[in-house]
Amino acid sequence: MGIKVIHKFILLGLLFITIMPLQAKERGFTDAAEFGFSPNATGMENVKALQKAVDQKGTIIVSKPGIYKVAGTTYIGSNTTLDFGNGVILQKVDEVGLFTHVLLNKGALTRTWDEHITVKGLHISVNNVVKRYNEVFGLRGQLAFFYVKDLRIEGFRCNDIKGVQFSIHVCTFEDLVIEDTILEGEKDGIHLGRGNRFRISNATFKTLDDALALNAHDYANSNPEVGWIENGVIENCHDLNLENQQIIGFFCRILAGGWIDWEKGMELQNADAVVSNGRIYRVDGLGDDGNPIKGTWTTKTRPTHEEGTVVLDGIKWVMMQNDVQYTAGVRNVVFRNIFLEKPRSSFSIHFDNSSWSRSYYPGADIPQQEKLLFDNVRVMHDGELPFVNVSTPVDVFTITNCSLRNSGILFRGKKGYVPDYGKTQINFYGNILNKEGEMNFLENTIPGKEIILKTSNNIILSDKFRAVIKKGEGKFTIDSDFMGM
Repeated sequence: MGIKVIHKFILLGLLFITIMPLQAKERGFTDAAEFGFSPNATGMENVKALQKAVDQKGTIIVSKPGIYKVAGTTYIGSNTTLDFGNGVILQKVDEVGLFTHVLLNKGALTRTWDEHITVKGLHISVNNVVKRYNEVFGLRGQLAFFYVKDLRIEGFRCNDIKGVQFSIHVCTFEDLVIEDTILEGEKDGIHLGRGNRFRISNATFKTLDDALALNAHDYANSNPEVGWIENGVIENCHDLNLENQQIIGFFCRILAGGWIDWEKGMELQNADAVVSNGRIYRVDGLGDDGNPIKGTWTTKTRPTHEEGTVVLDGIKWVMMQNDVQYTAGVRNVVFRNIFLEKPRSSFSIHFDNSSWSRSYYPGADIPQQEKLLFDNVRVMHDGELPFVNVSTPVDVFTITNCSLRNSGILFRGKKGYVPDYGKTQINFYGNILNKEGEMNFLENTIPGKEIILKTSNNIILSDKFRAVIKKGEGKFTIDSDFMGM
């Protein structure tokens, strides 16, 4: 071969190398296939390939239909869109051991904020590969984000949610949009920790446990931080019945909590929280079998470690967060256009009080959940579990344009658990009541609880309808358009 011909091939090669990146840049996206992400690759090969693609930032696409094995977590950073085409499924596989997340933001590992992330069209097959948590204590999602701003999740699918993991889990967020999801399986569909400004819309749930969990407080191992969840809209959702399964959980759990400063000699149980040395610490009191160790511990040594877990006086302390607050709850949330087919409690304004977690520690500031609106919620089953179940202080909630059958409103609380459950105002107007005969419309089991009920402009479909109110030992003020209450 002549010298000129060799030079020609070298020049063509250099030109090819130069043009290719320019073409990728000009087209405006990165194709993960160029890094080896393929239905024919192993799970480990695909994790490495997808990570290389995601590290390019910008828009990354996966366009070829097929089942892509993944054997570990891909970490996504700021200013990144990950777009999966139709027919693309990411299937978890156990090639090198069990793992938790398919996708996790990079900042979750260091509690630093990631921004401007979009995940489109992701379909995860759990494939029985589950692990409660790994990288971040308490973060359990197949799709998970922690410390994130401006996050959009669109078109997500997961049809085999299993065991100890949630489907979508987001905690410590600002400006979250979850749009067009179909989630089915054993555990929570969408599980939120503390955050501000969110919208969840066009979602279909078929879950054994909670469809939605707004868990401002939580089990110690079910959220990595605690605080307020506020200023959100949940709309256009369907809660479908999961055949041949027991009725547990809620359509939406709305969970609050309160805790105190660490004091020498405190009696603590699993999941209790304390403030110490400018941080919040929690007791990890789970046994080797994953169940809570019953009973209490007496703390004598103040926890002060900056991260991780330290055992003091036989208590396993987890450093939860660096910013101090003393209450957690949910406020300013609208539920609109909800269709409920599964015969379970619809909305639970909630404290935990079990060996798994006691949300309220004796002597803590009392958290009051605030200003919840239930608009155009259609109860499509004949179950008698409550439409709204209340076991925390809440200032006011409104039920309007809803269609109810057998399920009413229940206030319940353990005597002495919270010193003052306060006053709650209920605005109930423009609703349709489908019950024939007596309906347990409002029941109170909290001694001293004050409830102000106003009902107006409601439609009663049966002449036999009677709204029954059980006042218990509470104080009631009623202004109602119901006859024969």
